[in-house]
Amino acid sequence: MTATKTAVLVLDSTDPEPLARFYAELLGATVEPSPGHPDLLLISGADGVVLGVHHDSGHVPPSWPRPDDSQQSHVWIVVAPEALDEAERDAVSLGARPLDAERNGTRTDRRTDVRRFMDPAGHTFVLAPAGGLPT
Repeated sequence: MTATKTAVLVLDSTDPEPLARFYAELLGATVEPSPGHPDLLLISGADGVVLGVHHDSGHVPPSWPRPDDSQQSHVWIVVAPEALDEAERDAVSLGARPLDAERNGTRTDRRTDVRRFMDPAGHTFVLAPAGGLPT
């Protein structure tokens, strides 16, 4: 028999509450303390827990871009293609900082398709149109 498992991406932060609220507002989710883990906040949406934020007083934000241009862990947020601009405005209004973007040729209005940001604690995340999951 296989043990039941659940996986959640956890971001470290020196100040986890504002970071958890940032993602909860961005994703239309809620924040609650993790039962039995006083330093962990869980962000939950309609489909369950989607992200965790852990208190780490020694956390140092990751550098971006890395000098060797290697891929780093990041949150990939899928958005309906027609809502990409609105999602970008929401992210920026909540405190996200744009990093860069790439054009993949799927849009005709000369806007970028994959938009990279840094959250208020320095973690990277991407807004991308549905159907544009990384391979």
